[in-house]
Amino acid sequence: MSDFDDEDETQGRRRALSNTQVLGFLARFWLRRKLIFTAGVVLTLIAVGFDVALPTAAEHLVNVVVAGEKSRAWGAWAIFVGVYLAFSLIRNIAHRFWIPLAARNMEEMTNEGFARVQAFSSDWHADSFAGATVRKLTRAMWGYDSVTDAFTIWLVPSMIVLLGLSGVMLVKQPLAGAISLVVVLLYLSVNLWITERYVRPANLKSNALDSAIGGALADAVTSNPTVKAFGAEDRETARLAQVTAAWRDAVMVTWNRFTDVWLGQNLLLVVLQAGLTGAMVWAWMRGQANAGDIVAAMTSFLLMSGYLRNMGENIRMLQKGIDDSEDVAAWSKLPPQIADAPGAPDFVTGPGAVAFQGVTFAYRNAGAPLYDRFSLDITPGEKVALVGPTGSGKSTFVKLIQRLHDLQGGRILIDGQDVAKVTQGSLRRAIAVVPQDPALFHRSLLDNIAYGRPDATFDQVVEAAKKARAHDFILKLPHGYDTLVGERGIKLSGGERQRVAIARAFLTNAPILVLDEATSSLDVETEALVQEAAEALMQGRTTIVIAHRLSTVRGADRILVFQNGRVVEEGRHAELKAKGGVYARLNAVSEGAV
Repeated sequence: MSDFDDEDETQGRRRALSNTQVLGFLARFWLRRKLIFTAGVVLTLIAVGFDVALPTAAEHLVNVVVAGEKSRAWGAWAIFVGVYLAFSLIRNIAHRFWIPLAARNMEEMTNEGFARVQAFSSDWHADSFAGATVRKLTRAMWGYDSVTDAFTIWLVPSMIVLLGLSGVMLVKQPLAGAISLVVVLLYLSVNLWITERYVRPANLKSNALDSAIGGALADAVTSNPTVKAFGAEDRETARLAQVTAAWRDAVMVTWNRFTDVWLGQNLLLVVLQAGLTGAMVWAWMRGQANAGDIVAAMTSFLLMSGYLRNMGENIRMLQKGIDDSEDVAAWSKLPPQIADAPGAPDFVTGPGAVAFQGVTFAYRNAGAPLYDRFSLDITPGEKVALVGPTGSGKSTFVKLIQRLHDLQGGRILIDGQDVAKVTQGSLRRAIAVVPQDPALFHRSLLDNIAYGRPDATFDQVVEAAKKARAHDFILKLPHGYDTLVGERGIKLSGGERQRVAIARAFLTNAPILVLDEATSSLDVETEALVQEAAEALMQGRTTIVIAHRLSTVRGADRILVFQNGRVVEEGRHAELKAKGGVYARLNAVSEGAV
């Protein structure tokens, strides 16, 4: 299995949706615009009617010419030309209805698919490669286009033309009509059956590997500084080559199977040609068909063979489009792992009291729970530091406050409101988080600072940047606050990214502040300035500091020492140091490291 397999493989490959399920998902988009869709269908059917009439018009013209009826010849010619002209014009007009339908539905499908992905839990995103997810979204958009073109513009009209021509011949020449009807039905059923049973499994496999290519590319490109730091460009190229080689082998199987189907289609066309023309020659020899009948049959064959070839191609296109859309269709059926309660109200901002009441929580696939009936109260405006070894539960504490995971027992209250019973977005907007390694958007510094408060004025953004000691370095950049920071803020130094994140927290002005060692990337001088500004920001706000360097938490109102999901010690710095317990040992190590 590839290192770049996404969530489907890491959690056990989910069962693929059936063709009918995916078509049902796509059909819901068609029906969103019933008027445009109906107009496109009606015009397409009218155009098809003219196409079906073409062999009859040709038969009429030939019979008039053979009979030497010169007075009727130009009229018969005008009918023949007019039928094809009407078909061409009406078909073109129909396309002008399909175009806006497709463009708007593709837009909505992509937007809704993205919104669905955004709503999935942190665990889902942790198990998924971002590049693979992007690949699936964009592939599904064009998959919709392929399915819509194949199904509504080509396959259904083709079936009407083929069955209509077969019906006309069945009336005029029963044997020829019966042969064409059998071949058409055989052609359609065999194509659909073989494509789904023989081609689709290979196509799904090659699609999965196509997604893996996206994951591998995104993984290496976003980690390019690490690649360069170890001089590992050749190694990453070789690693990608393994994924693309697997895709190559899989897609060759897919394409070869499509080619096998194409060969079978052509053999059936030979049967149609031989059967239809042979039946007409046999009827002519028995005096049961004239020149016009033979011309009508040959014209019908030319039309039918063209439509059948298109049908074969469009069945392949239909199946590929269905497979390309399958992931997004499956996402639409996947409920959000963490969902708002029905009718959940927005969180009402208060002074910032936090209470854990009998909380039990375990990570997925973990053995024992990390928190087992855990209880803790934080009073409004209190500055609390969380310390302890890695894996002790510090970061989990903050994630649970934000409801990035759901509990197995107990509840968490913020200002008396159960975090599981309010909307997630409103809850998280009331908590400002400054992570240890902030990730910025590849947007301007202005956009990044104002992200938590998009309605902020420019002056408010500048004021927040000044408090975070970011204003001066921003003014030195080529475009100031309009400077693009690169993907994840790669154009900025670690300290600069940290100050931008702190400025964002200043601007958000949330009642609860979480600092995950927020000054760890700053130089000594800047750290002192930012720490001073942060102290001012903490006034009147509940502050939770995840501390890795204990020197940063000496002024905390209360220090909580975590170990295996439990608070084993709590108190102020001097008290805990004098106690000689876990905190004292951690502090000794921290001071020794300095």
